[in-house]
Amino acid sequence: MDIPRDTQRAQAPHPQDIRRLRMRFVGEVQGVGFRWTARRVAQELGLSGWVRNEPDGSVSMELQGRSADIACFFTLFDRSYANYPIRYVIDEKDDIKPHEGEKGPFMVRF
Repeated sequence: MDIPRDTQRAQAPHPQDIRRLRMRFVGEVQGVGFRWTARRVAQELGLSGWVRNEPDGSVSMELQGRSADIACFFTLFDRSYANYPIRYVIDEKDDIKPHEGEKGPFMVRF
């Protein structure tokens, strides 16, 4: 999948441009490649963080990077399921303090 030109990085982001989101997804999020798709898209965009399945059937994720790249993540993630739509919602979403110096890669946790 090609990354739109306006999301490619010309230079390293300033620390104040970095954001970290903690999210909880519910719905069709396990058994559909959700974590692996999130990992692929996040790595394409140079985002860091992690994603993991939870025992209650939800998926937790922390995603860190520039705000524009995080916004692009959701667009590209949804496009990945265009031919196989899944239903999910973000049940919880909080901005948290970025992990200073974290550069990736985005990982699937078990």
